[in-house]
Amino acid sequence: MEHPNDKQPWTLARNAMGRLVWTGLDGVAHVGVVPVRAFPLGAPDDGLSLVSPDGHELVWIDRLDALPEPDRTLIADELAAREFVPVIERLVGVSTFSTPSTWTVETDRGATTFVLKAEEDIRRLNGSALLIASAHGIAFRIRDRFGLDRASRRLLERFL
Repeated sequence: MEHPNDKQPWTLARNAMGRLVWTGLDGVAHVGVVPVRAFPLGAPDDGLSLVSPDGHELVWIDRLDALPEPDRTLIADELAAREFVPVIERLVGVSTFSTPSTWTVETDRGATTFVLKAEEDIRRLNGSALLIASAHGIAFRIRDRFGLDRASRRLLERFL
């Protein structure tokens, strides 16, 4: 499949086994390529590589949204299958204001509880975003801590 604008000298497809196949100008097909974000949390759509199964970068992509629709969808679907970072939309409660504490939250994927082992497990990201690591290693994201409801902000402030 060639792209009509010829700016993209490679093709991307999914084979019958569901694996991504990248084919470069030389016509060599690389089966099982993996998209890897350069800045998965700070700038998820800026800069990603398609990496061969043996770990070599095949192509650098400056912006995901600059790709033609079929390729963008293939890469986004592959990333979604590999990445799991629920977004906290509301803090319902915390068991104690010292750590470890059990947090009850509502996320974009439903309600859940997790244990925060230490205050150092809350990391500040760009702007007012936060990344919170649970005791089981699951990362939760707060896109904008100032955008949370008042009760959630008050609970969160006790840990920052």
